[in-house]
Amino acid sequence: MSRFDYVLVGGGLQNGLIALALRHHQPTATIALVERGDRLGGNHTWCLHEQDVPSSAQAWMAPLITYRWSGYQIHFPQVSHTLDDVYVGVSSERFGTVVAEAIAGHAGSSLRLGTEVTQVAADGVTLKSGEAIHGTAVIDARGLTRGEATARAGYQKFFGMEIELESPHEVALPIIMDARLDQTEGFRFMYVLPMDDRRLLLEDTYFHDSPALDVVRLEGEIRDYAAARGWVIKSVVRTERGILPMPWADRIEPPGRGPLVAGYRGGWFHPGTGYSFPIALRLAEFVAGRPADRVFGPELDDLARRHRGQARYARFLNRLLFRWYPPKARRYIFERVYRLPMRSVHNFYALRLGWVDRVRFLIGRPPRGLSLLHRLTHPPE
Repeated sequence: MSRFDYVLVGGGLQNGLIALALRHHQPTATIALVERGDRLGGNHTWCLHEQDVPSSAQAWMAPLITYRWSGYQIHFPQVSHTLDDVYVGVSSERFGTVVAEAIAGHAGSSLRLGTEVTQVAADGVTLKSGEAIHGTAVIDARGLTRGEATARAGYQKFFGMEIELESPHEVALPIIMDARLDQTEGFRFMYVLPMDDRRLLLEDTYFHDSPALDVVRLEGEIRDYAAARGWVIKSVVRTERGILPMPWADRIEPPGRGPLVAGYRGGWFHPGTGYSFPIALRLAEFVAGRPADRVFGPELDDLARRHRGQARYARFLNRLLFRWYPPKARRYIFERVYRLPMRSVHNFYALRLGWVDRVRFLIGRPPRGLSLLHRLTHPPE
């Protein structure tokens, strides 16, 4: 049996960040990272507001930053905003390289790619080969399986194309929501990231009742969006897709004494936006901030309790979005959000809402489109 201080199951965002935080804060700690796929990080582009990176994480986060912009834009049919808030992006390619180098560069650690885990326990894991790996602290951050998805949820689903253009584009800042699109099927927006002067990532995103993803249709919508702006596509560099649950009634179980179930499966994500990088950072800094034999206990219980409180409010907003608003009216909730003070908007995305922020979301007249008829014809499951 191999023995390590930390055994990380799953090589996605959460465990990759934990590995980097451990290497920075505990350089002598031994780590085993086990990933079923043949690469770390999957196929994603993660973005976050730079101010969400705590000072204690800035040094080890720096190598991950692939893109940096001085602000971003929001567009709705009746109003647009340009926000002066540094926005950064992390490509899965760079993420995978940095994490792999951090583990491979330590003689006592082990990176297992293409390796399936059949059993996870508080003190270790069993591989499909039969090999056992012991860990003082075990973190299970494998993603949700199809059978684990909750029925008490709407979905954020998207298809993205990273494209190279025939000529330079004019997009200087990311457009994190361009909702000047047809809203018949739910809140819909295009997400636009300028990678360089000829390269863009365009993601067609829906907040929808169904998890079904029609890739052919969304690719056509992306091409139409590009054509309407005079962008001639030279080539498609890569594509990415995602179907993220937006639950309104899930329960997040206390962490107990291990293993720590993290990421989407453990409820450590933002139920209302998919912006989970700040949450993953907090958990990574927590795990790396103490010896492996002290990860579990009252401090972790307190962190989980505070996260559950924040997530509970976000799930309440999801219930409003999906149960009280018909699909064509859901954009009005987000128009309302961006009329709030920017501090409250930022706290919402970081899932760090104070009581003042929560009151601001609810005071005054409700956003346009609230429908008692929709609520009565869509009772809780």
